[in-house]
Amino acid sequence: MATTVRRSTVTLPVAPLGADNPLPALLPPEEAHTLSREERALLPEEMARQVGYEPLRSVLPEPVRDGYGRERSSGVLDTLVIENAKLRAEVLPGLGGRVRSLFHKPTNRELLYVNPVFQPANFALNGAWYSGGIEWNIGATGHTALSCAALHAAEVPAPQGDGAVLRLWEWERLRDTPFQVDLWLPDDSDFLHVGVRIRNPNHRRVPVYWWSNIAVPEEPSTRVVAPAEETWYFAYERALRRVPFPRFDGADRSYPLGSVFPADYFHEVPEDSRKWIASLDERGSGLVQTSTDVLRGRKLFVWGSGPGGRRWQRWLTEPGTGGYAEIQAGLARTQLEHVPLDAGEEFAWLESYGPLSADPSRVHADWSGAVAHTERRLEEVLPRAAVDEAYGRWRRIADAEPEGGRLAFGSGWGALEVERAGYSLPGTPFAPEDLGPEQRPWLRLLRTGRPPEPEPGEPPGGTLVSPEWRELLESAQGTASGRAWLDHHLGVAQWHAGDRSQAVRSWERAVQAGVGWPAMRCLAVAASVAGDAERAADRFGAALANLRSSAAHTSAVLPALVREAVGALLAAGRQAEAEEALAELPPAAASRGRFRLLHAQVAAARGRSAEALAVFEDGFEVDDLREGEEVLGEVWSAVTDRPLPDAYDFRMRPG
Repeated sequence: MATTVRRSTVTLPVAPLGADNPLPALLPPEEAHTLSREERALLPEEMARQVGYEPLRSVLPEPVRDGYGRERSSGVLDTLVIENAKLRAEVLPGLGGRVRSLFHKPTNRELLYVNPVFQPANFALNGAWYSGGIEWNIGATGHTALSCAALHAAEVPAPQGDGAVLRLWEWERLRDTPFQVDLWLPDDSDFLHVGVRIRNPNHRRVPVYWWSNIAVPEEPSTRVVAPAEETWYFAYERALRRVPFPRFDGADRSYPLGSVFPADYFHEVPEDSRKWIASLDERGSGLVQTSTDVLRGRKLFVWGSGPGGRRWQRWLTEPGTGGYAEIQAGLARTQLEHVPLDAGEEFAWLESYGPLSADPSRVHADWSGAVAHTERRLEEVLPRAAVDEAYGRWRRIADAEPEGGRLAFGSGWGALEVERAGYSLPGTPFAPEDLGPEQRPWLRLLRTGRPPEPEPGEPPGGTLVSPEWRELLESAQGTASGRAWLDHHLGVAQWHAGDRSQAVRSWERAVQAGVGWPAMRCLAVAASVAGDAERAADRFGAALANLRSSAAHTSAVLPALVREAVGALLAAGRQAEAEEALAELPPAAASRGRFRLLHAQVAAARGRSAEALAVFEDGFEVDDLREGEEVLGEVWSAVTDRPLPDAYDFRMRPG
């Protein structure tokens, strides 16, 4: 069977993504993978330098994606299928280009954990993420902001006419780095090759992050094997420490259920060792991933056997279905690091994914013997030299232009950057026809030096924050309505760059020019960050008052603004005003889990413990509960001494 690439679909229970949050994300994500300066000082020099290098200030210019819920109905997702006589890979181009399934035909075996539903949850840097398959994480520490975004896709000629190549590409906006993922399946191959390239076309150095995350079935007998005898252990206590592997603290951590709480194990793979990781079941069968040496890191992530990890597993899929662990591969030793990429340079490597069968008596024996045996089996089915040779062949077609038109379309942001700077990016066309309504106001600014002139009260829309766009905003001229739009976005770009005093001045001008609630909300966030709780509460109150008379009052703006305002009002001790703000919500928004939780928090703050407890007893689900967020337990323990019910137990660390 010759390798083919084709369009298809998959039907499954789907929770709609809903609308993006309309407020610019001025604050950094609540990312659990952070270390203090004192902790960094204890790390090896290169690791310490990269852990401290360019942490994410915010997810700008990406929007926060928090409009999804947990009501699922039958839905159809577009897929792209690349298939030969032995493997079939199913890709979701509209959802981050994830490989949803990798099926090995000779053994009639699915190699990945395939989620039977599409259920977004708050794990990505900007919110919506879903579990399962192979995901491509680029940008900054965490799950990519492109987790639920569409990528461009097309077929390109295979190396020396061997098989077929499905190319995915997009412009990564957090770091302004275009990238491509080439899924290459040679005819009659048991292994899917994946060529990855990240380019820096800018005139400045940029920080780069990449981890390929592979969800594999989690069974009591599953063992994850990699060539390491030490690991960097990181859990939700937020401490990174080097420990022996696989055994420490009395348990064998190479079995995902050997840990109680969720944890990361970043393996210390020797520099000259082959880079690989495998997940093998009780029969010694499973998936192996290997790569060229640029992709140096290997990691095991486990949910653990404790109640919090089990609860998260059920939260992300259908109750009663199997769980998963993640085996991962990255550019650095840990996911806390960002790697510098100089102007005009690129990172490129090849990964290979396929089945592996080994002797189970050796896989599940002593660790050094299991590693040696597994690596020998890998060398027999896919020699290290063959991966290096395949990389060289792939590099010869990495610049090849797509053939036969697009199979899927991503965003227009790459086309806008090409329009601005004239970048030449062979192989990944960001074409003028990709430009859409989101880019239109910025295209006007670029071509005319003048901002758009939105209708009064109209939300200012998405923003751009790179140094190059900030310069364009600073030099632009406009009428009064255009000036208000300009000052709002200029303030956001200044804030993102760390120039907070200038940002405040820009937003104050925007308020005077009539932008109203958008700039007032930004001023409220600035006051909160400065530690002025009273001023933050006043400004959130003013933003809500201005919104009431705005055309945006009935849109997604009101719930987003109320959510932030309630937190600020509670922080200022103004519980009655917080309750009044919640009362402004329409019934559909007020009934959502996040606002039910806020209602319980306000009731608890006002001394009405029974009312707060009744919210829990009635039952609710916080759709966008954040990974590692402990607010459910905190509110519960504030109103009762009873044990936290299982339905609300998402704890990812010991109490």
